[in-house]
Amino acid sequence: MKRLLPFAQPNRIEAGCDEAGRGCLAGPVVAAAVILPPGFSVPELNDSKQISERKRRMLRPIIEESAMAWAVSMVDHKEIDEINILNASFAAMHRAVDQLKVRPEFLIIDGNRFNPYPGIEHECMIKGDGRFMSIAAASILAKTHRDEYMERLAAEYDMYDWSSNKGYPTRKHRDAIRKHGPSPYHRRSFKLLPEQLELRF
Repeated sequence: MKRLLPFAQPNRIEAGCDEAGRGCLAGPVVAAAVILPPGFSVPELNDSKQISERKRRMLRPIIEESAMAWAVSMVDHKEIDEINILNASFAAMHRAVDQLKVRPEFLIIDGNRFNPYPGIEHECMIKGDGRFMSIAAASILAKTHRDEYMERLAAEYDMYDWSSNKGYPTRKHRDAIRKHGPSPYHRRSFKLLPEQLELRF
């Protein structure tokens, strides 16, 4: 497994930011911001998409207990429909940074676009969750917190198989939308079905 870099700018208090759920048909987009201490080292740490659910769940408490500061924020499906998924992702990251108990001096953002956070410099890192520890840690927190939320919703709307697909567009999920129609948690601005012309909400 490739060893991740501890910091982009080692002499500053640096927060890594990432999100989960941008490509989902239902539920919120969730972002996390994480400030790791100097010397933090967990060999298993990696981009959340590259490790198993079991390992993500194992790493989450290690990250939360070891971090200098961490925060998770959600932007729900209704706001996603109002401001679009890209802006919702940025908003979720901003709100996560807002909640950090330690103010970072620099942000490293997974991806290639970001709305600047007032008063804090940032740099966008393409595939940053596979390059930097703090972004990988943020990806794990965002993913695990979102998965837990979708599992709670699945108890109420079990027909969509959210306990397994977490809102992503699997065949079983889309078949359930065809059969039952969209739930109150589906994103109305998204194309829920490939053949969608008009769905009655």
